[in-house]
Amino acid sequence: MIAKGCRLNKRVKQSAKLTLQTIVNLLPIIIGMLLLTSLAVTILPRAISAGLFGGHAFFDVLLGALIGSVAVGQPLASYILGGELLDGGVSLLAVTALIVSWVTVGVVQLPAEALLLGRRFAIVRNLTCVVFAIGVSYFTVYTLRLIG
Repeated sequence: MIAKGCRLNKRVKQSAKLTLQTIVNLLPIIIGMLLLTSLAVTILPRAISAGLFGGHAFFDVLLGALIGSVAVGQPLASYILGGELLDGGVSLLAVTALIVSWVTVGVVQLPAEALLLGRRFAIVRNLTCVVFAIGVSYFTVYTLRLIG
């Protein structure tokens, strides 16, 4: 019984050491990711107030998806941002694409995701999420128009 406890204690220490080493290795990437996210979120309102969205549905959706892909954030904050954008005259298509890509895509988080899950997986996941964000925005607005 003591031998099992000793082996378990040794394995726990070994696992804790590996976990700590992984955290230390990821720390620079996480800090960089947070700094880039903060920069993107700071620049986003300025870009929108400069009249970035021009009223052409297709380009507004692409732009919304691209901005949302870079400016990663929490879902709760995206709803507030979406309401402000709608009040500012941005189309529902663009706002929906921005919100969906804001929550699902993570260009800023790509280095950390690639390190943990593999580069190919991270790139394919992010590209797929951008395409689906654009599709979801069209389906959402179309459905709302159908419903009335």
